[in-house]
Amino acid sequence: MDVEKYIASGILELYIAGILSDKENLEIANYAKKNPEIQKEIEAIEASILELSRKASPGYNYSFKSLMNRINKEVKVVSINDKRGTPLLSYIGLAASVLLAVGLFWMYQQNQDLKSEIELVEKQNVDLEQQIADTDSSLEQTQDLLNSLRDKNISVTTLGGQDISPTSYAKAYWNKENKKVFIDAKGLPEPPDGFVYQVWSLKLSPLTPTSMGLLEDFATDENKVFALNNPNDSEAFGITLEPAGGSEAPTLEQLYTLGVVSAS
Repeated sequence: MDVEKYIASGILELYIAGILSDKENLEIANYAKKNPEIQKEIEAIEASILELSRKASPGYNYSFKSLMNRINKEVKVVSINDKRGTPLLSYIGLAASVLLAVGLFWMYQQNQDLKSEIELVEKQNVDLEQQIADTDSSLEQTQDLLNSLRDKNISVTTLGGQDISPTSYAKAYWNKENKKVFIDAKGLPEPPDGFVYQVWSLKLSPLTPTSMGLLEDFATDENKVFALNNPNDSEAFGITLEPAGGSEAPTLEQLYTLGVVSAS
């Protein structure tokens, strides 16, 4: 027997599909036992069809028998007449029917992949629109902040680093008319976990600190500019590192920056 010609005939596909007679099935099974090349081809065809079916219907746990039952429902296979005159053509025709059904599974999978790609593109478009909206909002907020800092009523106080952190610095932009201070804290290191920066309005003689508030969400704030209310008659500003939630009085050992308000 010419093994290569036998494999190329398409009869193994029909054997796998379960549409041959019992006699033919037994004959092929015996050939497979005696010829490792035929057995290997049978296993390769089964593996290929199962792989296609899994890709076509993810989540469905096909056995080979259930897959063949489903294929036979999709494709009307004409039975082989024992007295057929052209067995090779019949084999090829029926094999083509089985492969057509497998092809239908593959086309279904391609369609599912295309739908998934469309959904992904739509989601990316929505995300991009949101990013544009966020950028526009951020630009508007930045412009508002710049306008506030450029107000003619603003006085600027530079806060220099202290013993605990000599390289630290900050700036306080104080608008006395609307009782608001903008703290530019870009020159401060990120506070450790469990701690927060607290800003103080100071009277110098006698030294009287009044809390103006906390620099919340320091790590996530990109521009590091914080707006705080300041109804006080401030003579200086200081920033200390305090436990999360802040303190009633400043921890002077944790004084990071200090600056005296210039006389106007």
